[in-house]
Amino acid sequence: MPSAESAAVPPEAASPKETGEAARTRWQRLSGGLLVGYQFAQRAARALVRGVNQRWRGSLQLRVVSTTLLISVAVAAVLGFFLVQQIRSGLLEAQRESALREHAAGLSTALSELQDGEQPVDRDKQLYDIVEELSGGSGTSSSGHDAMILPSVDGSSGWVAGGVLETTVPERLRERVQSADGIDSSYWTYTTIQRERGTDEPGLVVGAPLSHAYELYYVFPLTHEQGILDLVQNTLVFVATLLCLVLGVIAYMVTRQVVSPVRAAAGSAERLAEGELNERMEVRGADDLARLAVSFNEMAGNLQEKIQELEELSRAQRQFVSDVSHELRTPLTTIRMAGDLLYEERDDLDPTMARSVELLQGQLERFEELLADLLEISRHDAGAATLAVEPADVRDAVLKAVGDSEQIAEKRGIKVVLRLPAEPCVAEFDTRRINRILNNLVVNAIEHSEGKDVIVTVAGDRDSVAVAVRDFGVGLKEGEEHLCFDRFWRADPARARTTGGTGLGLSIAKEDAQLHGGWLQAWGEPGAGSQFRLSLPRKSGQELRGSPLPLVPPEKPMGRARPAGAPAADAEPGRPAVTGEGR
Repeated sequence: MPSAESAAVPPEAASPKETGEAARTRWQRLSGGLLVGYQFAQRAARALVRGVNQRWRGSLQLRVVSTTLLISVAVAAVLGFFLVQQIRSGLLEAQRESALREHAAGLSTALSELQDGEQPVDRDKQLYDIVEELSGGSGTSSSGHDAMILPSVDGSSGWVAGGVLETTVPERLRERVQSADGIDSSYWTYTTIQRERGTDEPGLVVGAPLSHAYELYYVFPLTHEQGILDLVQNTLVFVATLLCLVLGVIAYMVTRQVVSPVRAAAGSAERLAEGELNERMEVRGADDLARLAVSFNEMAGNLQEKIQELEELSRAQRQFVSDVSHELRTPLTTIRMAGDLLYEERDDLDPTMARSVELLQGQLERFEELLADLLEISRHDAGAATLAVEPADVRDAVLKAVGDSEQIAEKRGIKVVLRLPAEPCVAEFDTRRINRILNNLVVNAIEHSEGKDVIVTVAGDRDSVAVAVRDFGVGLKEGEEHLCFDRFWRADPARARTTGGTGLGLSIAKEDAQLHGGWLQAWGEPGAGSQFRLSLPRKSGQELRGSPLPLVPPEKPMGRARPAGAPAADAEPGRPAVTGEGR
């Protein structure tokens, strides 16, 4: 039969390796929990700091009230400190003068009793009687004090009344008393009174030599003075706290009277900026804030009148452009018919007349283009432009635009390089408008390429399609990538137009792109050429979030700022974002 000791041992004891792994696992879990808790506390602290900072920066009333409270607390603390110091000094000085007078009187009494009569038989009894006689009560009142006579020789005990311990008298005071020249010199100091019952209290000790062998000390408790000082301090703290709170409430009420109208004015200004031109402030009283409300209302009224005048003027201008464009079509048709007739008979005319007829034909074509562009601009301004959306392949639109500009490219000796994907890039768009955009981009690239090739790239992804037209000509200066879409803007005003153009092509192209919910953006550098990119969503009405083609050519450093209107997510899926387009 196994013994009790052997039965207590487990059949399979854990090895030291298993024990270490378990401890390591527990330590890892504990460390992970502590790390998670620390990170949570750090995030909470940061969120709290951010919230307080935002609240502090966003509330004028909070800043005024908080500043008032801080200044009030600081002023109350400084004034209270000096006031308590003055009261404390006055109480202690009065007690000290009274103590010195009583000690001087007691010293005279003790000297008289020691000098009168014959030499007593029992010196200890005489000194004890003197101490009892000089002690003024138990030492618990403002007028009470305890007396003690201590020998000047070390190793001897003194005579003490009231249960006060001899250690109450500091050694430094005893040294000063023992080194005094005569018995008329009195010394004092503040100390802690130690009694036999184990209680301590603040006190004042006054001492002087009684003879060459003895010293007389008076111990004055300062409990009453300490109570008065505590009462004064508590009263000051209470009054200062109440005063600071009252000042805070007053500051809150005063600032509220100022901040509330300012907030109302800010709200009215925001609503006015949002287009609510009928917004007005309520005028109360005749003070400065009332004058502010009156001035705001006058400003809002004047602004409303000016905006209405501008709207009417703009409406009149749009109507005038539209009417003039329509009215000019009739005489233009007649002139066109006469011009075509002369142009067909130009071979029978003398060279000078033939050249004039050719120039007339070219200017008539430009005139027709200008009228067509003005009509299109007027439709966009009036919000009457509509889309005839149908699914189509962007590659077909690009081929058509390149084909239409082939004659111009051959005349200039420029080659248009096409980079088209093998798969169809089908999207829903207005074929007429997109063809007009692409034709405008290709013709502009040919005109400004300075005899170099033009590259047209097409790409598509799941949500969008894009066309980029790249030339290597004069390029664009800093900031001109935005100005080029303005109406009648020209990069070089001194440059002669050799291929026609009205100055409205890019402006109309951008309006057409935005009408599709797409982007038309430009990039360029002086002497390095330019690139225009058209991005369209595959489905009409879908929000465009990115473009499958980068705006900055891949061979250029991506340090230029992204043009206005391009989102931060403007990058090809699966590739790094084009940081050169970020602003």
